[in-house]
Amino acid sequence: MKSTLGLKALFWILLLGCCWPRVSAPMALVAGIAFGIVVGNPWGATTSTWSRRLLQASVVGLGFGMNLPELLKTGRDAFLYTAISISFTMAAGYLLGRFFKTPRRTSTLISFGTAICGGSAIAAMAPVIKAESEETGVALASVFTLNSIALLLFPPVGHLLGMGQRQFGLWSALAIHDTSSVVGAAAAYGGLALAIGTTVKLTRALWIMPSALLAAWFTKSEGKVKFPLFIIGFIAAAALKTVLPQLDPVWHPLNSVAKQSLVVTLFLIGSGLTREVLGRTGIKPLAQGVMLWVIVSVTSSIAIMCGWIN
Repeated sequence: MKSTLGLKALFWILLLGCCWPRVSAPMALVAGIAFGIVVGNPWGATTSTWSRRLLQASVVGLGFGMNLPELLKTGRDAFLYTAISISFTMAAGYLLGRFFKTPRRTSTLISFGTAICGGSAIAAMAPVIKAESEETGVALASVFTLNSIALLLFPPVGHLLGMGQRQFGLWSALAIHDTSSVVGAAAAYGGLALAIGTTVKLTRALWIMPSALLAAWFTKSEGKVKFPLFIIGFIAAAALKTVLPQLDPVWHPLNSVAKQSLVVTLFLIGSGLTREVLGRTGIKPLAQGVMLWVIVSVTSSIAIMCGWIN
């Protein structure tokens, strides 16, 4: 009895700690995974429900940080090759998923996160395809692990390849999953790399909603789920941010809360990855994620160095 109470107390301490702004999404996910594997989640089924609802609310709140016309303008020149890159990545992810025999929904989340915007894309797609909490957690774990590696690896590799700042900005935006890691890697390379990387990355991020809507349409046509209302909420939030900029003192805190609630969500999702779950999952999703990332990184770097993307 005392042991159970201690586990629950530790769970709440870690959960509340994730509300602190200094705690990042990868930190929360790692803490959740460590808790789930080492200790075991005392509220498995309940945690799954909490994480799903909080995930949808967080995606809606992220809309308050977007200005759609500005993103459309800055990403206009990058539209074609981001579309090609996303299509190529999704196709390669599908084939790799079949090759590694990765569970379908986990494979879709890994491919979607790699193709578009890492954790944010996975967060948007997971409710659409009705992914289970552990499936979302495995996909996020794969993406965040590779993000951390990319943040450290890309700048020295870029210098080794002799990439200019514009080239590196393009490469980081096309080959690194999350916006935060793109910004970090590009900023370490130089000011122009940062400007290019951020612009192209935001263009990639614009594909989250069209892709999720397309997936929702296919899912709805099969009679599996109703139209995901959180997508409407996201669009409405972005529209409000755009047409009422004078209320930025309101939108900014809401967006900040949404970002931190996503951090809390990642802890909840990570805590669902128990030893039993990982035993059922195996190494296939991680192998797919690593292989897909390597293919995208190598292919995009060759295209950039050869001048096919500029």
